[in-house]
Amino acid sequence: MKKFFNLFDLSQKVNYKNEVLSGLTVALALVPEAVAFALIAGLSPLTGLYAAFMMGLVTSILGGRPGMISGATGAIAVVLVSLVQSHGVEYIFATVILAGIIQVSAGLLRLGKLMRLVPQPVIFGFVNGLAVVIFMSQLVSFKDNSGNWLSGESMYVILGLVLLTMFIIWGLPKISKAIPASLVAILSIFGIVVAFGIDTKTVGDIASIEGGFPPFHIPSIDWSLDTLLLILPYSAIVAGVGLIESLLTLNIIDEITETRGRGNKEAVAQGIANVLSGLFSGMGGCAMIGQSLINISSGARARLSGIVASIMLLVFIMFGASIIEKLPIAALTGLMIMVAIGTFEWASLRTFRRMPPSDIFVMVVVTLVTAVLHNLALAVIIGVIISALVFAWDNAKRIRARKSIDKDGIKHYEIYGPLFFGSVTAFNEKFDVLNDPEEVIIDFAESRVVDMSAIEALNKITERYHKVGKKVHLKHLSTDCQLLLQNADAIIDVNVLEDPTYHLVVDKV
Repeated sequence: MKKFFNLFDLSQKVNYKNEVLSGLTVALALVPEAVAFALIAGLSPLTGLYAAFMMGLVTSILGGRPGMISGATGAIAVVLVSLVQSHGVEYIFATVILAGIIQVSAGLLRLGKLMRLVPQPVIFGFVNGLAVVIFMSQLVSFKDNSGNWLSGESMYVILGLVLLTMFIIWGLPKISKAIPASLVAILSIFGIVVAFGIDTKTVGDIASIEGGFPPFHIPSIDWSLDTLLLILPYSAIVAGVGLIESLLTLNIIDEITETRGRGNKEAVAQGIANVLSGLFSGMGGCAMIGQSLINISSGARARLSGIVASIMLLVFIMFGASIIEKLPIAALTGLMIMVAIGTFEWASLRTFRRMPPSDIFVMVVVTLVTAVLHNLALAVIIGVIISALVFAWDNAKRIRARKSIDKDGIKHYEIYGPLFFGSVTAFNEKFDVLNDPEEVIIDFAESRVVDMSAIEALNKITERYHKVGKKVHLKHLSTDCQLLLQNADAIIDVNVLEDPTYHLVVDKV
């Protein structure tokens, strides 16, 4: 357990200035996001802020990806909306605690490796869709409290401040990288608004963020089996959504930093953070790709930045609410638009002509589902399913058989390609049962029996031969294939020719 409590990676030199300044920038960006997501879920702003503090602090200390930021997220908020409306906030706390327990279990069972099943087109689509979501979510800054678009001077003012923020973030690194450009932009816009008395939307116009230390609170619910059955589906979805978003964000940060995070450790940390979030009056959450990219682009690479961000967020809540509430929304909007631009995988557009049509289709579908439904987990699941079906279809067409008759009059079928549910129809069409000789050998040196459908296909083909009085042998089966057949011996009765000197390479993988 010692490795779970290493606060800093001592093998990596830490730039403390970058870490602290990046953490401060992230803390400022977390405030409106946490408030907005809490309101989406129908909860008080402090519920989102407390979740952002607890999630960020715990995952920064215990997580498997230094530099990654966690907090209250929109994906979690959307899942919880209906439960809030039907049963209230106390059941949300219980749901988040149970979700955390599920996530810890997933990490201890090392299920993080399942992220290997997510293909690159799905990741491209996820990232591009998320960039669209981040951008679209900023458009609310250009609307009034009634949901109508601003006009006249109000629109020009906020638009000008947003563009100035973006210009500073884009241009300052070309001059100096001594201080994170995002922090300079936020402070500059704040100074301009205060100095010139500009009337524009501020954080305080969304909601008050003033509060105390997150109170420890055991959920006041009816502790019964009925309650468990009520919250379990919500908890499972929250746990799944949280892990998918967190582990995908981890992979993206891995690519940017050219380092490798630890998915299972992150899953455990996310779970512990959600348990504590539920116990300390928070709505739960997961990794936040927008804030994580702000942190990484500001030069942060260690755990300190996330710790600073969480502590500063708590400081804002307890002591600095009156100042933070005066922060112009335009500055944070400009920052998040730049994050959206940086998040989008522009390189994926240049690969359209070189990618297979199926990969392009998957990428576009995942992007659209993410952007339209704002359900990142569903988008990833749909992408993986489509990719799996395409893979199965492609491999189903690749099975073939080379036929020959030896000097003893025995016919050989040399099978190429995997035998699985998708290829069994083509496999059955390869055999000429009525016209074949009395003895047949099916050689699997270049094939593999994969699943129960394949075993059933072998069972049926042998039955067809037996009905006409002919004998079938299976040859060159790998160890795991033989084990499948042995486990299914109640279904299939076939003479297996063993070759003790033959081993498939894949047996060792």
